[in-house]
Amino acid sequence: MNYIIEYNKNKLNIEIPDDSTIITPKNVITKDQINIINEGLNRLYNSESINDFVKNKNKILIIVNDGTRPTPTSKILEVIYPLIEKKEVTIIVATGVHRIANDNEIKKILGNTYNNLKDYVVSHEAKKQEDLIFLGNSRANTPLEINKRVMENDALIIIGSVEPHYFAGYTGGRKAIMPGVASYRSIEANHKRALDPRAKALNLVDNPVHLDMVDVLNLLNNKPIFSIMSVMDRNHQIYEITSGDINKSFDEAIEKANEVFTCEINKKCDIVISVATSPMDINLYQSQKALDNGKLALKENGILILVSACREGVGEEAFYDLLSCSNSPKEVLKTIEKNYKLGYHKAAKMAEIMTWAQIWVISELEDQLWDNIFIKQFKSVQEAIDKALSIKGEKATLSLLTDGCITVPLIK
Repeated sequence: MNYIIEYNKNKLNIEIPDDSTIITPKNVITKDQINIINEGLNRLYNSESINDFVKNKNKILIIVNDGTRPTPTSKILEVIYPLIEKKEVTIIVATGVHRIANDNEIKKILGNTYNNLKDYVVSHEAKKQEDLIFLGNSRANTPLEINKRVMENDALIIIGSVEPHYFAGYTGGRKAIMPGVASYRSIEANHKRALDPRAKALNLVDNPVHLDMVDVLNLLNNKPIFSIMSVMDRNHQIYEITSGDINKSFDEAIEKANEVFTCEINKKCDIVISVATSPMDINLYQSQKALDNGKLALKENGILILVSACREGVGEEAFYDLLSCSNSPKEVLKTIEKNYKLGYHKAAKMAEIMTWAQIWVISELEDQLWDNIFIKQFKSVQEAIDKALSIKGEKATLSLLTDGCITVPLIK
């Protein structure tokens, strides 16, 4: 059958077997976007209204996601702007260890409020020591250094989105603080816990990364926080808004996120195509999430095909450097056991797959870059599909994850 996927922000036709399994975010019903935001702001969880929250606060820090998330920040800012326009407002882009936001990304983040708010936007820089303040250690002994603006303002408004995350369980909520506005050292300590097998998509109960992130919030000395969490549908339209307490609004959004992003499948397949759509196709660091979700639908000794333009290269380079200087995936895992550095969790997740399956890729990067990390690149998606089917034989089974970074396959 013919199917259309996204590649490099364009539509691409591919031909796959008629009995292929299509794994895609569910098609849910959305309403008028502004109405959903207003309804969500009035459906409060353990909190006063946002009107009352900002009433006696003069200095407000608004924490927003960077360009790698499809969060509807601009629409939310448009709705709440009348409440904050006379306040002393700073908007901080929660980059974690990602690069700072460029002008085009800031325009997208602010949308119709750009002219009014552009002069009040800063990007968090995890290694900029003069911007950081130490607040103490979590119970798991993670040192919490965060952007000092968090403590210098009277209150925080956090705008985020909730979807499955391959080692934190879900995005959103507490991730605005850790890793959003935390120091490199703090993020490294927290993310080392991603090597634990319990650090996986959909798991919060005993996930050491998540539990440490939540614990970090306790070090903010009861700083007033109003949280606005969104759940997007498969077309990046708002499906739900939850608001109020940072933990409760996050918990309430999870149920809706599961409705959209989890997909039951009957069986694992010999071949899995996992597509990293925009904005997650910005680099390999982000696109790796599509591999981690794709593996859940793949048989042992199968072929996992990543479709990602990787428009800005590999991203944070520590994980790539480790992979490229190792002789085998098993050697990568042994190195990480001895000495963890931030980014190595990416290498570990990729190397683990490589010990039992092949990874192929279609991207805009050079072949040699992929050869260096045990991945074979093909000139086109169709070429890779045809080659995989010829290797696996006429009885080969195939699955396609149309939005692999955020869709989690679950065996019935």
